Amino acid sequence: MRIALLSDVHGNLPAFRSVLAAIENESTDEVWCLGDLVGYGAEPDACVQLARDTCAVCLAGNHDLVVTKEIPISDFSSSAAAAALWTREHISAESLEFLRGRPASDPEREPGLYHGSPRDPVWEYVLSTWQADECIDLMSSRVAAIGHSHVALWFGRAPSGEVDGGQAGDDDEADLSAGEWLINPGSVGQPRDGDPRAAWLLLDTEAWTARWHRVEYPIDEAARAIEEAGLPSVLAARLYSGQ
Repeated sequence: MRIALLSDVHGNLPAFRSVLAAIENESTDEVWCLGDLVGYGAEPDACVQLARDTCAVCLAGNHDLVVTKEIPISDFSSSAAAAALWTREHISAESLEFLRGRPASDPEREPGLYHGSPRDPVWEYVLSTWQADECIDLMSSRVAAIGHSHVALWFGRAPSGEVDGGQAGDDDEADLSAGEWLINPGSVGQPRDGDPRAAWLLLDTEAWTARWHRVEYPIDEAARAIEEAGLPSVLAARLYSGQ
């Protein structure tokens, strides 16, 4: 199966649309989302509707869970909390119903799916090889996909036990046919790896390859929507730097 993996849309409709348009140009079987459809961006309902229309699998991320009041808002930074409160006030009942009760992980799939990590599906940012090593120990699948960090990443543990990993750039490809792997597609709506372009990953589970992609999108449109909604201006500014 050829799966388009994406994560961390965060209410950024222009980025989401651009990624889905790019996916349409590839031979993909399904689109899977690793969570955080909402948060930070100003168009939560439209992003939820797009996910309903296009994603065969959709996890919940921490920003989805705080909007549905399944986790406390006190756990969030000031700008994230402000965005969560705004989203709670503006999101539709239909969108809330879609988000409510969604799991933060689906470990029985191949690949296993986690918003955060196998150790903590809601909150853990897997950014180092030692974290990846410990998380791989907890996986029931040989390959797993994670989101949450907003950074396109790969971590692999060879049969010898050696763990390696790093950031993945546009058009980078990994051979996943041997060993154990954690792969992160990066963020659609708010990348934090220094590249402001929207990110996604194409996973082929027959050849066991992963290829990372970046997509240009109209950042001005997304930033303007944030500013017009009265959300914190930093949420618009950071879109331009990919931080």
